[in-house]
Amino acid sequence: MDNTKAFKMAFARVYPLYIAKVEKKGRSIAELNTMIYSLTGYDEKSLQRQIDNKVDFETFFAQAPQINPNVSKITGVICGYRVEEIEDKLMQKIRYMDKLVDELAKGRAVEKILRV
Repeated sequence: MDNTKAFKMAFARVYPLYIAKVEKKGRSIAELNTMIYSLTGYDEKSLQRQIDNKVDFETFFAQAPQINPNVSKITGVICGYRVEEIEDKLMQKIRYMDKLVDELAKGRAVEKILRV
């Protein structure tokens, strides 16, 4: 499977889609950002800088200050794939983020989502 297109997609292009998805379900941008901070180690300023610089997902994850060391606890199916079985590490990180956003949109408590 060629993941190049996903890797080169700007995080800034997808972030508003994440926001729309969680807000449509009554969740907040603050909750979304808390999850992103927990997964990647970014804080408010560094996340905003990545958005402003329109970095792609490859760069976004390469420059992440600290991928949560318990990230392997994120399990389940997203886009038809079990996240724990995705072999490409970058695609796996992208799908981890998708999974967390999905769980937030489904109404799970942030504390439960942040099992990582």
